[in-house]
Amino acid sequence: MCYTVATFFRECEKIMAQPLAQRMRPTSIDDVVGQKHLIGENAPLRNVIRSGHLPNMIFYGPSGTGKTTLAQILAAATNRRLHILNGTNASIADVRAVIGEVNTLAAPNGVLLYLDEIQYFNKKQQQALLEYIENGTITLIAATTENPYFYIYSAVLSRCTVFEFKYVKPEEVLPALERGFDEMAAQFGEEFEIEDGVLMHIARGCGGDVRKALNSVELCVLSSAIPSDNEKRFISLEIARAVTQKTAIRYDREGDEHYDLLSAFQKSMRGSDPNAAVHYLARILEAGDMPSACRRLMVCAAEDVGLAYPMIIPIVKAAVDMALQVGMPEARLPLADAAILVATSPKSNSAYLAYDAALTDIRSGRTGPVPRNLQNKHFDGEDAEVKGQFYDYPHAYPNHWCRQQYLPDVLKNKTYYQFGENRTEQAAAEYWDKIKK
Repeated sequence: MCYTVATFFRECEKIMAQPLAQRMRPTSIDDVVGQKHLIGENAPLRNVIRSGHLPNMIFYGPSGTGKTTLAQILAAATNRRLHILNGTNASIADVRAVIGEVNTLAAPNGVLLYLDEIQYFNKKQQQALLEYIENGTITLIAATTENPYFYIYSAVLSRCTVFEFKYVKPEEVLPALERGFDEMAAQFGEEFEIEDGVLMHIARGCGGDVRKALNSVELCVLSSAIPSDNEKRFISLEIARAVTQKTAIRYDREGDEHYDLLSAFQKSMRGSDPNAAVHYLARILEAGDMPSACRRLMVCAAEDVGLAYPMIIPIVKAAVDMALQVGMPEARLPLADAAILVATSPKSNSAYLAYDAALTDIRSGRTGPVPRNLQNKHFDGEDAEVKGQFYDYPHAYPNHWCRQQYLPDVLKNKTYYQFGENRTEQAAAEYWDKIKK
């Protein structure tokens, strides 16, 4: 009996040593927060649970949005043996070990393999899964934070149904936070007094990641002052602000979020929205990725403003040089200036379109030799039917222009560049129209 009691207390200690997010992991689909498009009434995954049959699935979405939790609930609801492997350290040998349990007393109703971070399995490893999911030996739920259509082998992808998990909204995180503080109060045997605004601040600061939110709850409690006898532990908004610094920033320099933010930054400047431009700039800089922000600024200045305001190119380059010299946090000032300038400047992609059109001809083989008058030749060989280069020096003519052929013969009358409708390019168009007539 004493051994049983000792074992009980050791198990309790193990549980209490786990992070709050792990201890609070829901065991019922009704306790899962967010993902209503997947688990709401008559939503796909809720209906899958009701059916009792599991298809092979891919869970795609950010960390902390319930992918592992739902896999555990699905396994319990269908009475299947659950094995969890992680693509960062698992091997095919681990998968075969899981297969070894099929049709044994350990897994009488089948095996559910939850393979987290499947994008770290190479093509050969992913191909090895095909045999087992094809013949129904195992049911696979693969999870990834990256776009599965880019990172998962197509044959595996075609045999699975993709479910996309989304960031959890702040108002949906609140119930989990309330349960988290209740759990911590029970653990400490205390009562908490939570200042107004704490829950919403954590909910907004977690960036849609419920795991982060619960970690913040735990840290709030551990960081607060130990109360005197018969007093409540006070959880202040100041403490909540301190422990949630930067928690809302989701940024993986090799992942989707990296490219999504950079894309949003450039498209906001292209779309002439200075408010969105500085918002995404701030997120990128706060995540410590100033080089990517600088690159996108210079690209946008040349590609999207371009000839509508040509001086923006050296201006933005100077702002970037200044930012790189002074470093953060002061670098945010010239970069914010540049981002707002690009966003509010007139736009023209005429140079981009002209280059792209020329490149299309080149890649299709429409090139031809350089016209004789433009070649770098000082004499003609004996095989030349007409000797002489016949190059006309434009500066020797009025207005520094004369009519002569510059494009190869095959493209003689091709037009790549069209003057944009902005004031700068229209002024140039009017000038050259007058000269060339």
